[in-house]
Amino acid sequence: MLRLKLIAFGMLALVLAGGVLLGIGVQAASTTSPKAGAETVSPGKLVYVIPVHQTVESGLYSFLERAFADAEQADAAAIVLDVDTLGGRLDSAEIIGKLIRNSPVPTTAFVHGRAVSAGSYIALNAGKIVMEPGSTIGSASVVDSSGDEVESAKVVSHWSSEMRSAAELRGRNPDIAEGMVDKNAVVDMPQIGRKSGPGEIVSLTAEEAIKVGYAEKIASTLDEMIAFIGLKGATIIHFEPSFAEKLARFLVDPVIMTVLLIVGIAGVAIELLVPGFGLPGILGVIGFGLYFFGHYIAGFAGVEDVVLFVAGIVLLIAEMFVPSFGILGILGIAAIISGVVMAAFDTENALISLGISFVLAVIVVAVVAKVFKRRGVWNKFILRDSLNDESGYVSHDSKEHLFGAVGTAVTPLRPAGTAEFWDEKIDVVTEGDFIEANCPVKVVKVEGNRVIVKRI
Repeated sequence: MLRLKLIAFGMLALVLAGGVLLGIGVQAASTTSPKAGAETVSPGKLVYVIPVHQTVESGLYSFLERAFADAEQADAAAIVLDVDTLGGRLDSAEIIGKLIRNSPVPTTAFVHGRAVSAGSYIALNAGKIVMEPGSTIGSASVVDSSGDEVESAKVVSHWSSEMRSAAELRGRNPDIAEGMVDKNAVVDMPQIGRKSGPGEIVSLTAEEAIKVGYAEKIASTLDEMIAFIGLKGATIIHFEPSFAEKLARFLVDPVIMTVLLIVGIAGVAIELLVPGFGLPGILGVIGFGLYFFGHYIAGFAGVEDVVLFVAGIVLLIAEMFVPSFGILGILGIAAIISGVVMAAFDTENALISLGISFVLAVIVVAVVAKVFKRRGVWNKFILRDSLNDESGYVSHDSKEHLFGAVGTAVTPLRPAGTAEFWDEKIDVVTEGDFIEANCPVKVVKVEGNRVIVKRI
């Protein structure tokens, strides 16, 4: 059993270490991911086109951080954010906005679809906004994971101030930015003959954005947009995320992250409780491996986080075989929690995901333990053999053959004494009567080793 557990957790450590090494290799290889466009007219001038598509989350920030660093190192003339997103996490949008503001490379947002919610905030932080015909920007109200609008005044106020700040930074009307978030704000836009009232969230078409100063140009193509910013003929670098980064963006999603933790915790726990390294252990190893792989590629986890997690597993194993009064177990649990939390993008969200995962994993483990209760490790401490007559276990010689027998009291029965049956002296007891010696008696009841007689 010990050997199997050591093999199981040895494999866990190898998988986690392999995931990190693979992530290092992928990150090294991903530096070749930018691809130059076919048109090269002005050598020395580079324009990085970086996609901001799908959901805004922590994995997107990691990708953009790498792209911006690459553009700065290449001394690019401009960065173009190719925006088409319905938004996502506000905390991720905020740090992406900070990344854009602090970049020494001039940035232009090219909205060729939708810049909604967190996407509009990202676009507002860019130095210029160019929109494709038919595109929209705005509708940045705060919603929860279910898509329901958040009514918290504190949250709405915070996000409104962030939007206003981004608009003011680029010389745009901050009231419009606030109206994109707060449905109670009244925004007057005489340039387009509109006044948004209470209950209305501001959203602008490309033409409306031009008129109210929220876009500088309407461009049908990327080349037209690049010509507008004065870099016609520049070398275009389409900076695409690597496969590993796309996978990491999927794995660090809060829902997926929670599922991986459930699989990891439940799988490892079941493997500890049910002998044999089988499917639960493999799934547990895969769950934790993908969790750390995704967070490492996304740039949130370091090798030290994985080492801390593995150290926690080792301490838990040691607790099972070394008497430490629970000290090793407590240290192991603390190390595991620290490793998981430190590897995540946001500590608070990581703790919430870990708490939910632990509760659900406990339920899964309890169900499995009940189904496989006869295979669990706890059976080593429980005597399950039934010591009954059918199994061949008897605590004394049976006296059932004496029932109805007639004999003679050898000693006075007061009420206990000795009687003789078929030349065999037996300890007997009466039902409470006194019987003199040499009186005939009859066995009226046998209760285990107790023989009850009465006078004849």
